[in-house]
Amino acid sequence: MVAPGRTSGDGAPDGGRAAAAWDPAGYLRFAGERARPFAELVSRIAADAPARVVDLGCGEGSLTASLAGRWPGAHVTGIDSSREMLAAAAAVAVPGRLEFELGDVREWVPREPVDVAVSNAVLHWVPGHERLLTRWAGGLRSGGWLAVQVPGNFRAPTHALLAGLCRSPRWAGRLADAAPDPDAVLEPVGYLEVLSAAGLTADAWETTYLHVLRGTDPVLGWVRSTVLRPVLALLAEDDAVSFTAEYAAALREAYPPRPDGTTVLPFRRVFAVGNRVSAA
Repeated sequence: MVAPGRTSGDGAPDGGRAAAAWDPAGYLRFAGERARPFAELVSRIAADAPARVVDLGCGEGSLTASLAGRWPGAHVTGIDSSREMLAAAAAVAVPGRLEFELGDVREWVPREPVDVAVSNAVLHWVPGHERLLTRWAGGLRSGGWLAVQVPGNFRAPTHALLAGLCRSPRWAGRLADAAPDPDAVLEPVGYLEVLSAAGLTADAWETTYLHVLRGTDPVLGWVRSTVLRPVLALLAEDDAVSFTAEYAAALREAYPPRPDGTTVLPFRRVFAVGNRVSAA
């Protein structure tokens, strides 16, 4: 990765922004919800017995471990740039079978062709990642699979409100460059075209999950460990508290609780899977 965790799930390589340590515990607060798109992505990979599998932006390793469970004969490697996440991943490592390495997904080059390459909720942190996908596709063995998922919610209130606040008069001098980019990811057809142009038989789609969250300011809790993290890293503690309070108030208005106290967070995800068809 670049600077973080599943690069870190929905908030990962900082791509040049201030680096801030990832918090595995905070990220795992919504582990079930974050695992759903990974499961949907991997379900579309029709590899029977891959020998080499890589998870690019593996975070704390629990989802990478599920790849080893699906393909027990494979050597699975997780790559991440967050030392904090890799320290957590060490708990599930199995020497010779499931291993983790410190690395930047923008620079990763396979030592040998791979059978399955997975990147889940990482590439939105990498500007121009179309070129990266083309390079990764070139590292596939004949018959190999490339599967990616990115959050497609950069125009949702969570991100639009944060971007507006970063560019507001009070904060623009320090935070304007940290505002989420509404064009950080492609539409599904864009990924379909990229993978097809790289010589893969491709499929792309989108899913909007309706996450039912509980607790006080649950949407703030969700974004705190992802898109909000690099923004707060640029602020002194007192300013971070003030900024967070202003953002939390906007989120409560955009995502009001239901009568039962829960809050619904719609979350759009974009998926693409490509296969390098074996020569006859």
